[in-house]
Amino acid sequence: MTDLASMTGLEQLQAHLASGAEIAPIAQHFGMSVVSFAEGEVVFEGVPDRTHYNPIGTVHGGFAATLLDSACGTAVHTTLRPGQAYTSLEIKVSFLRPMTAETGPVRVRGRVVKSGARAAFVEAELRDSSEVLLATATSTCAIFPSR
Repeated sequence: MTDLASMTGLEQLQAHLASGAEIAPIAQHFGMSVVSFAEGEVVFEGVPDRTHYNPIGTVHGGFAATLLDSACGTAVHTTLRPGQAYTSLEIKVSFLRPMTAETGPVRVRGRVVKSGARAAFVEAELRDSSEVLLATATSTCAIFPSR
């Protein structure tokens, strides 16, 4: 059995993905998968479809917000030392272009801008397969001792 508390955040993610598990249960609904990750950075892919639509016939903003929040949080996770945890304190999302089922796969890249002892500042971008920028986010995460 793996002792996650003795591992860095990056080692935890490596062990989790090596086991064949999804990054998180919500990933299945968003068609979300890990493309790559390194210390301070992560790339996910997601696939918007009609189940993500709002009443006006486009993908609900929550789809983009969830991908952006996941990328921000996971980027912070890769920087944790053993015995640390994190949680999102705030996120600001800017929606630049609409998505539909025809948009196809999208990629979100999260990157830690600055990390300290108690907080991390993160940014993320969501782009379509032609690299058109669809949405951006900035986030602040609290870092604290894990239980």
